[in-house]
Parts: sequence; C-alpha cells; structure tokens
Amino acid sequence: MNIKFTKHAKERAIQRGATKQEIENVLLAGIESLAKGNKKSKDMVFEYNREWLGKIYPQKKIKVIYVKERNDIIIITVKVFYGEWR
Repeated sequence: MNIKFTKHAKERAIQRGATKQEIENVLLAGIESLAKGNKKSKDMVFEYNREWLGKIYPQKKIKVIYVKERNDIIIITVKVFYGEWR
C-alpha cells in the first residue's frame, strides 16, 4: 500500500511536530478513532519527554486523518497533541 501526503498534511505534520516515521507507525499500529464523512482516523501515543514550544511534555498523541483509494492511503491532515495519556 502506498502512502501519499496532501500538501496540507505535509505542512501540518511539520508545523505540529510529527515525523514521517511516526505517521507511518500510527497507520500501521494506531487505534481507529472517529472521523467525519468518509474519512478514517487513527491515533497513537508516543513517549516524548522533550520540549515543545517552551514546555516539557511526557508524551505526544498523533492523530492521522486519511482516506483509502484503491491501493493508496491519502493522508488528509495530521494533528498532534502534547500532554500525558497514562
């Protein structure tokens, strides 16, 4: 299966601090969650323990919104939340 990023998804991933490898991990092993319309969504919590925008966070949660088209996964957007989910 090919993973393709929209321009918007690439921009948001960089802006919000998600790497390509993290996004691929979410798609492979993430937990399905609700999405609007015909879109799909998966999210996953990663250990982080680093600084983001001047504050140290123990974890970050990455949510990937995507659609499936034939043999492709098209990533629509990437959301990143910093905090703790234990």
